[in-house]
Amino acid sequence: MLELIDVNKAFGAQQVLRGVNLKVYRGKTRVILGLSGSGKSVLMKHMIGLLRPDSGQILVDGEDLATLRGHALLSARRKFGMVFQQAALFDSMTVNQNVAFPLREHTAMSAQAINDRVSEKLRLVGLSDMGQKFPSELSGGMRKRVGLARAIVLDPVCVLYDEPTTGLDPVTTDNVDTMIMEAKRDLNVTSVVISHDVGSALKVADDIAVIHEGRIVEDCPKEHIKNSSHPFVQKFLQTWYGKQ
Repeated sequence: MLELIDVNKAFGAQQVLRGVNLKVYRGKTRVILGLSGSGKSVLMKHMIGLLRPDSGQILVDGEDLATLRGHALLSARRKFGMVFQQAALFDSMTVNQNVAFPLREHTAMSAQAINDRVSEKLRLVGLSDMGQKFPSELSGGMRKRVGLARAIVLDPVCVLYDEPTTGLDPVTTDNVDTMIMEAKRDLNVTSVVISHDVGSALKVADDIAVIHEGRIVEDCPKEHIKNSSHPFVQKFLQTWYGKQ
């Protein structure tokens, strides 16, 4: 569904992405692991056209995102939903209003059709009775689920998760992992997860890529990641396996 071919990106003298090649297969969950500052977030912004590469291609269903402008770019972006690191909900809006926001901004749907769509998505994420609550009244895991409902309200084919378990306790982390797996199963969406959480990655991923200093240094099914021969990958994984 998504392919990055020799993608390079620099900000001034700082080279962030160095010839990144990566494939994301339809209906699968791809986790991209890496340290803070390794280029993960910059890579994700390229995937949805928020940044353009200095060179290389970003193919979405075979169409090069880097060459699109205007309505064509907006149409391509509609294929993606985004779950932000801290859910990024509007505190002054109810859950219903938060989930409805993309529909009100980007469609001409009637109020009733919007209400029906919002109810459907909240039901899918297990929050049918939470529509009138405000984000401050919800747990961390529930806020993540509201973020997912908002991300899927425009029926994207791919959902991107930006560090979904950062700062969460173990129980909430497990709940968020389950949410990601349920979204793949129940919605048949393709998923891309940016993370530095090895345990979460091993739970939710089909395929894992490891980015280090702007390069993909490992790319394999999750079952094979522990057999990587790359020194950085071995060290990165050991920080987690050593705690087990």
